[in-house]
Amino acid sequence: MMDKKKRIVITGMGTKNAIGGNVAQFAVALRQGVCGISEIDLFDTSEFRTHQGGQIKNFNPRQSIPGVFNTKRMSRADQLSFAAAIEALTDAGLYPLPASFQENMGVAVGGGSGGLLEAECFYAEWLTKGLDRARFSRLSTLFCASSADWMASNLGLWGPKATLMTACSAGATALGYARDLIVNGQASAMLAGGVEPMCRFTYAAFNALKSVDEDVCRPFDKNRAGLSMGEAAAILVLEPLDAALARGAKIYGEMLGYGVTCDSFHMTSPDEKASGAVRSMQAALQDSGLAPSDIDYINAHGTATPVNDVTETRAIKEVFGQRAYSIPVSSTKSMHAHTLGASGALEGIVSLLALTHGFIPPTIHWRSPDPECDLDYVTEGSRQADLRVVLSNSFAFGGNNTTIIFGKYEGRGAVHG
Repeated sequence: MMDKKKRIVITGMGTKNAIGGNVAQFAVALRQGVCGISEIDLFDTSEFRTHQGGQIKNFNPRQSIPGVFNTKRMSRADQLSFAAAIEALTDAGLYPLPASFQENMGVAVGGGSGGLLEAECFYAEWLTKGLDRARFSRLSTLFCASSADWMASNLGLWGPKATLMTACSAGATALGYARDLIVNGQASAMLAGGVEPMCRFTYAAFNALKSVDEDVCRPFDKNRAGLSMGEAAAILVLEPLDAALARGAKIYGEMLGYGVTCDSFHMTSPDEKASGAVRSMQAALQDSGLAPSDIDYINAHGTATPVNDVTETRAIKEVFGQRAYSIPVSSTKSMHAHTLGASGALEGIVSLLALTHGFIPPTIHWRSPDPECDLDYVTEGSRQADLRVVLSNSFAFGGNNTTIIFGKYEGRGAVHG
């Protein structure tokens, strides 16, 4: 049984995404309702049905990763996640990493595509130059487990190391797993989050499903036509409250609880009765010891696909009853796009920024109300709010659902916006 007295806090955050090259930039962009969805130039999209996405533009790993680390053999996913990890550790006051942390600090990363972009480049070389001239080194970081490997090996971490692949809930599940490892005494602290690079394979797959909007995604809008694909890395530092206070760390908030469920319904469509989403939120509430009345804001999964938005709305109503209509809801995927395996961790950072800076980020691009999506989706710009508890949903293909509840920390070391 877990020691529920052990409170787990977040003391560092790092990110690379379409609207923020770091956490500070991300916070400003969220408040201003910046759209990071634009023409993709990472690879040729001319033969695809759509051409836009939330690409990280002008990423230079050498500007984000200290020169002592060799990035040559890293995939784009490895570089993005390692850069985010260095930012998170620096933010937490742990870089360079003290020797006392290395022995029992672990890594948990959610993802999916891994080094597929580099594998695609290898395949192109094979076709155009022949197998003898194709660089097999491009395949060395093919699997998404590579990102956690780079973090652990480069930073000298001896604690638990895990890669989770639960599709679009992977980043959130990694945060929950990391919390459990600390609570159960299997790690003293954790680097946890998610990473997802853009690549042709994933972009083609979502286009084949016709689940990508040809313009920008419009969560909860009556005329929504699908998601916008994006890429991101989001890494957080989790540690026990007493340890954070002992070393004088700043504290962004607490991870109060989480829930994980499975729809067991369909490979790509959610259960239309929303049973998995409902049970995920209920499990998170039970784990946190909170009541539905304690939730101040819901960071929705909000992909802008016709089925997801209706299903999530239905689930929120079932869990929160009549109060569902008075809880602000927003989907920040309208700004940074859907970052798949990284999204749960990225939106964990969104939730913590909302708590520490006292605002609710908007759902941009919303124009027309949908009778089936009739909650308070915060569509008229960001909203100032004194938040205490935020619930963040991540619902994935295969019916993999994860809900995390974050709480504001107001004691010594708390970050105030």
